[in-house]
Amino acid sequence: MSSITGTTTGTTTVITNIASLVTNDPSLGDGSPLGLIQDAAVVIEGDRIAWTGDSRKAPATDNRVDAGGRAVIPGFVDSHSHLVFAGDRTQEFNARMSGRGYTAGGIRTTVAATRAASDEDLERNLTHYLHEALRQGTTTFETKSGYGLTVEDEARALRIAAAHTDEVTYLGAHIVSPDYADDPAAYVALVTGEMLDACAPYARWVDVFCEKGAFDGDQARAILTAGKAKGLHPRVHANQLSYGPGVQLAVELDAASADHCTHLTDADVEALANGRTVATLLPGAEFSTRAEWPDARRLLDAGVTVALSTDCNPGSSFTSSVPFCIALAVRDMGMTPDEAVWSATAGGAAALRRTDIGRLTVGARADLALLDAPSHVHLAYRPGVPLVTGVWRRGVREL
Repeated sequence: MSSITGTTTGTTTVITNIASLVTNDPSLGDGSPLGLIQDAAVVIEGDRIAWTGDSRKAPATDNRVDAGGRAVIPGFVDSHSHLVFAGDRTQEFNARMSGRGYTAGGIRTTVAATRAASDEDLERNLTHYLHEALRQGTTTFETKSGYGLTVEDEARALRIAAAHTDEVTYLGAHIVSPDYADDPAAYVALVTGEMLDACAPYARWVDVFCEKGAFDGDQARAILTAGKAKGLHPRVHANQLSYGPGVQLAVELDAASADHCTHLTDADVEALANGRTVATLLPGAEFSTRAEWPDARRLLDAGVTVALSTDCNPGSSFTSSVPFCIALAVRDMGMTPDEAVWSATAGGAAALRRTDIGRLTVGARADLALLDAPSHVHLAYRPGVPLVTGVWRRGVREL
């Protein structure tokens, strides 16, 4: 049991009569990685968690919420999304589902639409999907540029994103800009030079799509190294469509995460197990492209830290639903329900190198979701059902 410490800094609220509370602290409750507490309560003070424990022992507070025998989990941490975009790729999806294979080329369609959109249109689209994600329990999200591919368009994408999250990623290296199709080296020079200078003030992270048809290992290294020199920390789109150098490069450069990780050698798995880089798995992409599933079981058994995220984007994974991705991971990627929920909360926090989110322990940010179910297992057990019935973010109830 945890208890209130320090002086009161804000209004206190207790959520009581919780059937099952996921804390993600193995020192609490049942001692599992989820730190499950049965018949639990949690106290929110200001924007932080102030107490967790047995519902019968909860301290007096200003306000009381009865969970009605439902489960409470940390808010989902969606550590990989592409939400600053315009346009629609319904026809591409329809064609792919009719037998055409997926390649990275479809990104160019979104680039054209995004360049043509106004700032107001881009922000309106972004906030629409943020609200959609919030209704499904997401309280922290990362999002990227990558659909502008000019200095001005990349910088404005990041400026718009930075107004809504601290987890902003510069992805000028999504694909080689169509404007530089005949001179990729010149585009890499732009991404590592003038574009980086314009974008770095708005971003925390630098990312690159290290893949055939996008950027090779040498180009990716140059881009990530330049970003690090500007104070941005690396993340990598790695090994999604084929075997390649992305995962090894991510670990070598101490990237916070290697994202996708679908095609891995034993050496790739060993590198991830021996480094700090989180393997972020994005099952929505495999679902939407009918591609091979990542082998989460192989990674977990090797001791790799795994995160689950939506990869929400208009081309290859147009879902904002972390619960949907949890169900896919359990059904098709070899994860247990406990592992999938941990990876979508604490795992996502690890992929963002954050310790204040993804858990419900004293001092953590009061980001949590109330499920219309007695257990977190229902997220996989009842796929497609809107189970999130309440959301608190920074201590404020928003749903």
